[in-house]
Amino acid sequence: MANETGMPAGALDRRRDFDGAKTLLFVGEALAVLQRDDLPTIPFPGLWDMPGGGREPGESPLDCVIRETAEELSLRLAPTDFHYGRSYNDSSGVEVWFFAARIPARRRAGIRLGSEGQGWALMLPADYVAHPLRIPPLAARLGDYLATTRAG
Repeated sequence: MANETGMPAGALDRRRDFDGAKTLLFVGEALAVLQRDDLPTIPFPGLWDMPGGGREPGESPLDCVIRETAEELSLRLAPTDFHYGRSYNDSSGVEVWFFAARIPARRRAGIRLGSEGQGWALMLPADYVAHPLRIPPLAARLGDYLATTRAG
């Protein structure tokens, strides 16, 4: 059930038990993506990731992804920038959230890489799905989003 923000109610629930959140961040028509550090101790080392990460205590899924995007790309997003939210269970059965937000292309000038990752880029959705360094579960969630937005 969605609330007045258009987000599912669970996206705003600070008591919800979830692991983390990612977002498709459209900057104009392209997605902002980050290349993960190439460390063998992290999941998906060296692959292209979406902004987001792990939950901190007291955060809702939407709070989490807003904070993570600020830390990773120096962008302050507002809840009104988001137009899609959905929960998934990851491969270990833990709940994670996946969002989509859209900001004007002119905000690209404000993007700065934070302390994690090798770099960032703008990539068209089809290019991400086809990229050999994509993260497969995120490419699948991007496909779900595209199917939903085409249907609606």
